Amino acid sequence: MTAESSREYDVIVIGAGAVGENVADRVVRGGLSAVIVESELVGGECSYWACIPSKALLRPGSVLHAAQGIPGATEAITGTIDAEAALKHRDWFTNNWQDGSQVEWLDSAGIDLIRGRGRITGPREVHAEGLDGNGYVLKARHAVVVATGSKPTVPEIEGLADVPFWTTREATAAKEVPNRFAVLGGGVAGVELAQAFARLGSSVTLVARGRLLSSYAEEAADLVLAGLRADGVAVHLHTDVHKVEKNDDGSVTVALDGTTLVADQLLVASGRHPALADLGLESVGLEAHNSKPPRLTTDASGLVEGPSNDDSHSPWLYVAGDAAGKVLLTHQGKYEARATGDAIVARAKGGLKGSPRPWSAWAHTANDHAVPSVVFTDPEVASVGQGLEQALLQGKNVTGVELPINVSGSQLYSPDYKGWAQIVVDEDRKVILGATFAGPGVSELLHSATIAIVGEVPLDRLWHAVPSYPTISEVWLRLLEKYGL
Repeated sequence: MTAESSREYDVIVIGAGAVGENVADRVVRGGLSAVIVESELVGGECSYWACIPSKALLRPGSVLHAAQGIPGATEAITGTIDAEAALKHRDWFTNNWQDGSQVEWLDSAGIDLIRGRGRITGPREVHAEGLDGNGYVLKARHAVVVATGSKPTVPEIEGLADVPFWTTREATAAKEVPNRFAVLGGGVAGVELAQAFARLGSSVTLVARGRLLSSYAEEAADLVLAGLRADGVAVHLHTDVHKVEKNDDGSVTVALDGTTLVADQLLVASGRHPALADLGLESVGLEAHNSKPPRLTTDASGLVEGPSNDDSHSPWLYVAGDAAGKVLLTHQGKYEARATGDAIVARAKGGLKGSPRPWSAWAHTANDHAVPSVVFTDPEVASVGQGLEQALLQGKNVTGVELPINVSGSQLYSPDYKGWAQIVVDEDRKVILGATFAGPGVSELLHSATIAIVGEVPLDRLWHAVPSYPTISEVWLRLLEKYGL
């Protein structure tokens, strides 16, 4: 029989991933008390099953490939990737899936932790079913924040439910490298893990319903496609999966358009959706779990719009990060968390009435204008802001400026460097709306583009930002010259 206890805090956060941690940290810094409810590891998906382990799996191959492309280093390379050592490095990078250091940080920050499942049971009230067998009735003076992240989206494919398959969580935590590896999905996770396992020794086949990396410029995606094929990945684009079957030897047969493939392990990487099920949202008049995909509507600070917050004098329910369903990226979720936490403090102290103004400390404005994202394949793709096609579809007066990345810095990186860059210029205001870079090492170009977009730096002033020589950043000069400056 479980014991019930009641506790009161200023803020209750459901979810101890990077977003939940940041929300709690900001409200505690602002003088409020906070508790986090989490049923899994403190640190969340990114730390243990997504960003961190996937990049650890990709890094050995990127380093080896870079060295193989430089005369002098090429001659020194005599071996291939040691998959066992790479997996051990991944284990170290994830702290061996132990969250002790994260829990210590919570304690040092003055944030309470309840290990268990949180469910909203009424306005400002959360019931936590503790993993210790006890129940906790938690009451919030000011806010409840949903920071539960996202879950993999599994497509409806005949036979898939009867076949053991990996999602990204199992792939990034793999204990061995499969001989034959099939990846369903041509998005970021699909291409990253396809390349990682190909370089670790798998024979990889990737299947995508459309083109590769459909949310990125096609010129950039084509460079990634060439990189995958150079690593031996068999890529099937614009291809449907009709049926999946488990074979007697444990392998899996995947029926495609007019052909089949056999794999020892299947990865389903078909995107993610907000994890909003079983949170008790219906108890406060919200039905987000019934929408497809599930989504809560919010103001610029993450305050949920709906019956739960109709009392304008004391709104209380917030959502941030992947759970908000706007931008499913860890760094952007942490950005939302900082703004949301500060907004909670401001409202608690009477410093914020209504929805915050754009670009204020309490608003998620960058979500609409300058979301940076990186595909950590080899070559990389780094993008921020609007792409040319998107801007044109919105009827904006824009010019696209694009060119191959061919500067002294790129040639220093590799004599056979292949890259591509594009900026999207708002002709009415003469500022940059978007930028995309593709090529080895281009992720480090991205923050300069993000600053230019967020700061709305006029092109005639940006012209005076001189890139160091010889670096890949020289591509900025070439882009502005091509534009006509």
